[in-house]
Amino acid sequence: MHIPSHLAQTIVDPHAYAAGDPVDDAFRTIRANHPLAIAEPEGMEPFWVVGRHADIMEVERQPDVFHNGDKSTFLTLKENDGMVRFITGGEPNLIRSLVSVDGQEHKDLRAVVFPSVTPKAVRPMEEDIRAIAKQFVADMLERAPKCDFATDVAFLYPLRVIMTVLGVPQDDEAFMLKLTQELFSSGDPELNRDRKEVNPAEALDGLRRTMEELENYFGGVTEKFRANPTAHINSLIANATINGEFLNRRQLMGYYIIAATAGHDTTSNTTAGAMWALAERPHLLDEMQADPSKVAAFVEESIRWVVPVKHFMRSATRDIELAGQAIKAGDWMMLSYQSANRDEAVFVDPFDYRIDREPNRQIAFGYGQHVCLGQHLARMEMRILWEELLPHLKSVELAGTPRRTISNFVCGPKHVPIRFTLN
Repeated sequence: MHIPSHLAQTIVDPHAYAAGDPVDDAFRTIRANHPLAIAEPEGMEPFWVVGRHADIMEVERQPDVFHNGDKSTFLTLKENDGMVRFITGGEPNLIRSLVSVDGQEHKDLRAVVFPSVTPKAVRPMEEDIRAIAKQFVADMLERAPKCDFATDVAFLYPLRVIMTVLGVPQDDEAFMLKLTQELFSSGDPELNRDRKEVNPAEALDGLRRTMEELENYFGGVTEKFRANPTAHINSLIANATINGEFLNRRQLMGYYIIAATAGHDTTSNTTAGAMWALAERPHLLDEMQADPSKVAAFVEESIRWVVPVKHFMRSATRDIELAGQAIKAGDWMMLSYQSANRDEAVFVDPFDYRIDREPNRQIAFGYGQHVCLGQHLARMEMRILWEELLPHLKSVELAGTPRRTISNFVCGPKHVPIRFTLN
């Protein structure tokens, strides 16, 4: 019923995710010996660890039973939970967004953007995205024979794509990159607001200050697009109504922020992780150059491999049995996508990077009603980048040790130094 304390501490430790192997080893043990059990990390409310692929799918299928927003949607310390509720007037999440609301509100908010991000809707964007990809590939080739693929390409290319889709001017991209990284990297002294080691209270205060900057910025966005509506996503958000009323302040700001962050950080982490995998596996370059149709599988395996969003939290609305365990109303639950995407019951050789998985049942985008809205755009922009870059490469290898962000929520490579030669 209870997970050993050392494993419970590991799966919430941002440094374990940055290291990679410790958290994978912990979840492997949990799946084998404690497949659905309670963790009690120091300073946190106890929670069920849902780490098997099938169990996460079962939870995701029942959004009415397992809520996102009744408690914090992310791992949080008890002391920070109280401060967040004080700041928000009682709500458990600093940001009220699609990932932290339930029921009709979630359906209404999702409907604002959904028609613009279907496979049919994003297909016409391909030409413009390919032009952006060509520009970043050209910039990378000029850096030959070395670059930091994470900071020089993977952070910037998805940023340009999503900011173009949102309707954010290029002059504002550096500002948005800084703030989105601060939101997801409060525990990383290289990327957080204060650029130093911080305690939990300081980290939360940094998030609050970043939120204030974002809200001030997006207040101007709302005025701009209500005065002159366009087809951009930010314009759809600014002019969206529910029951004849504009979105309230928290709904508006949460929507802007989730669109900017989820549309950038997850894709950039996956893109950086894909290059890391490629640099360690020279045969993949040969395979994809010989058969470019394999690029799509390379993208899909990169999503499974990186799992940029490590978890979301849920809470039970009523007593229910899950995988033979009695879940009580109000119980907090950690859906570990990191663990599910390494589940030996679903993936052959889950700790190997393989582009021959067919089908690849990765659930890094989630599943069910809360599946990622931007998944089709993300896949397309990553596929296009590799289609444009791979034909130019004769070889690629690591030129140093890659490093991941220190975070237990959104985590991926922040540095991928490579050495490459050109055809």
